Amino acid sequence: MERPDSVMPLAIGQTLNRSDPDAYTCELHTSTTGPASWAKLFESAEAESDYYCTWVWFDNLAACGLQPELKRLWLQMHHRSEGSILGLPLLLQPRSAAALGGPAVTGLSNFYSSLYAPAGKTEALSTGALRRALRELEAQQVPCHVLDLQPLESDGPFITEMTSALRAEGYITYSYFCFGNWHLPVLGRSFAAYEETLPSRIKNTIKRGRKKLDGAGAWTLQVHRTPGAEMERGIEDFQTIYNKSWKSPEPFPHFVPNLCRRAAERGWLRLGVIRFGNTPIAAQLWLVKDGRALIYKLAYDEEYKRFSAGSVLSAELMRRAFDEDRVDDVDYLTGDDGYKRDWMSHRRERVGLLAFKRTSLRGLASAARHVAGLMWRKYRAKPVDPLSGANAKDPTAE
Repeated sequence: MERPDSVMPLAIGQTLNRSDPDAYTCELHTSTTGPASWAKLFESAEAESDYYCTWVWFDNLAACGLQPELKRLWLQMHHRSEGSILGLPLLLQPRSAAALGGPAVTGLSNFYSSLYAPAGKTEALSTGALRRALRELEAQQVPCHVLDLQPLESDGPFITEMTSALRAEGYITYSYFCFGNWHLPVLGRSFAAYEETLPSRIKNTIKRGRKKLDGAGAWTLQVHRTPGAEMERGIEDFQTIYNKSWKSPEPFPHFVPNLCRRAAERGWLRLGVIRFGNTPIAAQLWLVKDGRALIYKLAYDEEYKRFSAGSVLSAELMRRAFDEDRVDDVDYLTGDDGYKRDWMSHRRERVGLLAFKRTSLRGLASAARHVAGLMWRKYRAKPVDPLSGANAKDPTAE
């Protein structure tokens, strides 16, 4: 493992050279959770980072949301004039279909992740730094015949710089579709102005739901934001509802509770719960960070679907995001589910980046199989509507 060089200040008139991989050094750590030095690196860039690129996210995912046998790879890049600038968290998958059943390097991401990118300042993201990271993996004899990074911004700086770095280091690259992502630019509007743009049936569902709840008995709506006993009760309510809903049980039961606790410590948590009497019947986990509201998880108890508590809760959390948090954007994260178009206005795509090492027999064989698969699927393809999630179950409507 290379140790970082001491920081060398720029001379007068000298400019940074971020394209040269030799301007960087790199450290590789393999601890289960991120090394202590990463906490400082992440914290310094936290204010300008997407939630999915923060220390809070990666550390909790590594500790509570992944199989213990997966080897974590924490790459930390240093520039000789700037010091520590980027962290690239990866996984070594022992068996990957993309690598013909052999090992592959992936991003530290999984089904919990709606976005993946390195930690650090965006302006420090460069082809040179990423080339140095790839060389460090090879120097440490990490089997990186195949790399698979996802989900990425389709037009973001990471996929652009990483593609350039991979090709410069002898990889063949392909991108592929992961999922659609619906979001809503707020454009300075109040919730009342936004509500007028909702489909009539959504507005009527919210109104009827409130009326039914009012007529049926005592009910409460609470939004948990800060650590404490009330928040812990909210987490228990969320888990109770989630386990009674149509959704599959969480494969990692500690992941969501710890996500809530750590988000609450940062002031990002918005955990909404509706109770009918003493019974929790709908819950939603939102995260609000730096002007963005992320709608992360939703669930309701189908026994009480006549109250449309999910829609009532969505409207209230949306109102608070608009009028209290004054966010710039609301993001429905993963998937093209049809109900999301009722609440959101814009769609973009998240993609994956697949890379095969030209000088590796496994890399070349894996690339050949991938190309053959692409050709076969193209031959067999039928036109598919990319927004075909129109019939997906709406967790806000009941």
